[in-house]
Amino acid sequence: MRGIRERFKEQLQRNQRRDLWIILAPSLLLVGLAFATTFYFIKPAPPKTLVIAAAQDEGGFRYYARRYQEILARDGITLEIRSTQGSLSSLGLLAEERGGVDVAFVQSGASAAGGKAANVVSLGGLTHIPLWVFYRGEPIEDLRELRGKRIAVGPTESGTHALALTLLQANGVEKEPTQLLSLERDEALARIKKGELDAVFLVAAAEAPFLQKLAAEPDLRLLSFSRGEAYARRYPYLSRLTLPRGVLNLAADVPSRDLVLLAPTASLVARESLHPALAYLLLRAASEVHGGAGLLDRAGEFPTGNATEYPLSSEARRYYQSGPPLLQRYLPFWAANLVDRLWLMLVPLIAVLVPLGKAVPALYEWRVRSRIFRWYARLKEIEIQMEEKPERPMLQDMLKRLDEAEYAVNRIPMPLSHAENLYFFREHLDIVRRRILRRLDEGAEAPAPGASLVS
Repeated sequence: MRGIRERFKEQLQRNQRRDLWIILAPSLLLVGLAFATTFYFIKPAPPKTLVIAAAQDEGGFRYYARRYQEILARDGITLEIRSTQGSLSSLGLLAEERGGVDVAFVQSGASAAGGKAANVVSLGGLTHIPLWVFYRGEPIEDLRELRGKRIAVGPTESGTHALALTLLQANGVEKEPTQLLSLERDEALARIKKGELDAVFLVAAAEAPFLQKLAAEPDLRLLSFSRGEAYARRYPYLSRLTLPRGVLNLAADVPSRDLVLLAPTASLVARESLHPALAYLLLRAASEVHGGAGLLDRAGEFPTGNATEYPLSSEARRYYQSGPPLLQRYLPFWAANLVDRLWLMLVPLIAVLVPLGKAVPALYEWRVRSRIFRWYARLKEIEIQMEEKPERPMLQDMLKRLDEAEYAVNRIPMPLSHAENLYFFREHLDIVRRRILRRLDEGAEAPAPGASLVS
């Protein structure tokens, strides 16, 4: 007897496991599919290293890059600085698939000279970087008066060179006998101090230390663009700014009068594929570095999403509208990024798991109960045959089939939680059996109408 009970118990356990796997396997497959689909559309964790292109002697980009490097290091991101000849070469590296550059500082107007790079987006404008034209000799009020002079216009790949050529060509000054020399900044400054140059074009932030020294040179003058508004209208990437008297050196009263400057804007551009988390981190760094007041910038004026030559990235647009993401405001960068990615992965999984949590128990119960319910078809078949007033041999055959059904059902492995279904069936089977026995006793009389218990 013990052996029979043990075999029955083992069979019951096997059936339970089989039922669970039949129900759970499709459910697990569906969850796995939801997980894989979600993982496909979610970007991986941000890289720990970022490469930025910055021109060595243009717009203070090298200085800004070092500031960004310090800020990103707080969050465990290493910012590698790739030195370039200027904005044009920085854009070129950014546009190349294998250029090895993720973001770059560029000067507005560079795309007009070199053509817009594909798959490049803007993270916003950072600051004004004025154009400074220092010259020797008598005071002049216009670029046209530089015709026939020796002019340093910056390295060929620089934004300074592109801007200088644009303005000189607009005034018809670039042709001979004018000499345009593509010199590095340090060489150009040394030569103009020696009198070997008549003018030099420079693009730099007003706070650059070398500007104060250059402005103090007794033999050099700073050009004021008397037609500054006209240039700003012709070239939308330029702004007309006023350099107040004495702002460079109050003690020496440098400059000795208000001057009009033209200023392109320093912009931060990136590959379109830049990880969103790193984009927000760079934007926060930009706010820290460029958000204060300067000699020519008002507090809060930068960074800005306005007047960008490249389309603003979706992250930058959201940042300028509503600030940093909620998680990055209160959590460290790594924690905010982890929670954000987990949340994005959990949402679709929850959308699948919640319905499955209700469906799986119901399916399991249906499968277990179906082992008994299908035997009700045999009961129904016997009841229908009884309506046809069967003879005694047929009634005896019905009893035999009921015994076989009861024998088979009693050997169905049934979990205790669903055992009531087994006893309900046996009770219904006994009702049919009693009807057959009564019919046999009555001489196979017809059953009373509406006596069926199984439908």
